Amino acid sequence: MTQPDTAGDRNALGLIATLVSVAAFLVAALGLVIIATNDSGTAASSTSTSASAPIPVTFTEFKITPQVITAAPGNVKLAATNSGTMVHNLQVPELKKKTKDLPAGASETLDLGDLKAGSTYKVICEIPGHESSGMVAQLTIAEGAGGGTQTAAAGSSAGMNNPTPAEAKAMNERMAAGMQAGLKAFTADPPSTKGTGNTPLLATTVEADGTKVFDIEAKIIDWEVSPGKVVKAWAYNNQVPGPWIRTEPNDKVKLNVKNALPTNTDVHLHGISVPNEMDGVAYITQDPIEPGQTFTYSWTNANRNELGMYHAHEMGQVSVPNGLFGVFQVGDVPLPTGRTTNGVPQPANLKVTKELPIVLNDAGTIGFSLNGKSYPGTAPVVSNPGDTLEVHYYNEGLQAHPMHLHGVDQLVIAKDGFALAQPYYVDTLTILPGERYSVLIQPTTQDLGKDGAPGVWAWHCHILNHAENDDGLFGMVTALLVVDPNAKK
Repeated sequence: MTQPDTAGDRNALGLIATLVSVAAFLVAALGLVIIATNDSGTAASSTSTSASAPIPVTFTEFKITPQVITAAPGNVKLAATNSGTMVHNLQVPELKKKTKDLPAGASETLDLGDLKAGSTYKVICEIPGHESSGMVAQLTIAEGAGGGTQTAAAGSSAGMNNPTPAEAKAMNERMAAGMQAGLKAFTADPPSTKGTGNTPLLATTVEADGTKVFDIEAKIIDWEVSPGKVVKAWAYNNQVPGPWIRTEPNDKVKLNVKNALPTNTDVHLHGISVPNEMDGVAYITQDPIEPGQTFTYSWTNANRNELGMYHAHEMGQVSVPNGLFGVFQVGDVPLPTGRTTNGVPQPANLKVTKELPIVLNDAGTIGFSLNGKSYPGTAPVVSNPGDTLEVHYYNEGLQAHPMHLHGVDQLVIAKDGFALAQPYYVDTLTILPGERYSVLIQPTTQDLGKDGAPGVWAWHCHILNHAENDDGLFGMVTALLVVDPNAKK
C-alpha cells in the first residue's frame, strides 16, 4: 500500500495560494445560488398570524418556510405540512415539542402551548443531516403580531427567485466575500483546522503466533470540522474518521476496543469476513461494551482482499453520524493491469502512486463532510501528470452522494471491495449508505492549467446544497490539484 504523502501535498499548496482565479472557477464550477419562492414569485421569508389560528409552516428539501415566524403571545400552534419528497418533521428543541415524522404530503398541527411576548425559539427538522442542510427557522413571539410578511434580509437568497437589482447585488457581494474567505482557509499551510483522520494505525503488538493486535478507544472529543466550528464528536483514537487499519489476507487479528463513552457501544466490522460471534451487534452476537469496559474482537482474515469499515452498531443512529467510524482494509484491491477500458489501456506494470480513503458523512454533529472535515477545512488532493491515484469512497452517512470530479475521469475498479469484471469510466459516481467504491484517477498534462500552471479541478457531491449555501462553498467539497513537477517555479 502506498501511504498518503501529506507533507508533499501541503508543500504543493503554496502553488495554489497565488491562483486568484480559483475562487471564481469554483463558483462557476458549481454554478448555483439556492433560492426559493412563494407562489407569486416575490420575497417571502417570514410570516405571522394571530395566536388563535395555527400558523402554516411547510418544509421541503432542505428548507422551512417561512424562515421567520412571528406569533402573538398566548397559545401558539404550527400547522406543519411536508411539501417535499422526503420524510421530514418539525421540532422546537427548547420547548421539547415536535411532530411525528411526516411522509411527503402529510400534515400535523403542533401545539406549543402558551408562549410569552419577547420569546424566540429555534425551529428545525430533526431528521439527521437536515438541520445542517438548511432546515432551520426562527419563531418570535411579539405583542401585536398579526398577518403580513417581512422582506428577506439583504444578502440572503431565501425567498428570492426573481431578486431585485439591490437584492442581487447584496447576494453577489456576500457570495464573493464567502468564497474568498473560504479559498484562503482551503489553501492554508498549515491546515486551517486542527486534527486529521484516517491516520494509519500500526499494530500495538504482534503475538508469538503472528496475531496482529490493534487498540482503539471510543470517546467524545472536541473536533474542528471547519475553521472555527468545533463540535462534540464521537471518535476512535481522538480522530474522525478513526485510524486506518490495514491488515493482509489470512492475518490473525485482535481488535481491543475500550469504551470511554457515556453510553454502551460495540464495533461492527462492516464488509469484513468474521465469525458470527465477532459480528459486533450488541444483544445479538455479544453483550454491549459498557462504559469503562474493554472487549476484544478476534478472528482470522479471509484468504482474499477485502475493503470494509468499522463502526458502532449500538446507538449507531447517534454515534456513527457523530464520527464513530473508520476504515478497515485487508490487502489491496486488484488493479485492472494490462486491460483496456473505453480505448484506454492500463499498463501491465500498473502501480498506485497514492492511495486515499474518502469517507462521506452528512449528519450528526459532523454534518456534510469528507473525511470528517467540511470545506474549507477539507484539503486539496495533489497529483502529478502520469500519477495513478487510487481513491476508496466509503459512505457512512444517511443519504446517497453522487461524487463528481471535474475534468479528470474516474475509472471504477471495485464495488464493496470486489474487483469489477468490467471496469468503467464515470465523472459522477453515486455511493449509497454503507457502500464502498474504488476508483483510479490518472491525470495527464492535458489536465494542467493554462501554460502549464496547476490545474484546479472541483471535486464535490453533486447534490448541490450539500456543497454550497448562501455564503459560498461548504460541506462536501474539495479539489484535485494537478501540478507539473517540472514546471518553472
